[in-house]
Amino acid sequence: MGDRWQVEVDRSVCIGSAQCVHHAPDGFRLDTGRQSHPVDPEADANERILAAAESCPVEAIVITLLGSGEPVFPPEE
Repeated sequence: MGDRWQVEVDRSVCIGSAQCVHHAPDGFRLDTGRQSHPVDPEADANERILAAAESCPVEAIVITLLGSGEPVFPPEE
């Protein structure tokens, strides 16, 4: 079995650019206020969700390993 991720969007930072929806249409949705949210906050690790996080112009998406909380994105510096 592969890794599972906790996917969160900081709505105080999200500007509604929809880049996440473009890169991972099955992973993110915009609500009526144009704020992003994950379709499933506990998702299987996949490249589309990671690409969505990397493409966010304000880095509003945070991904951690489910269970351990180890950062996936943004990576620890």
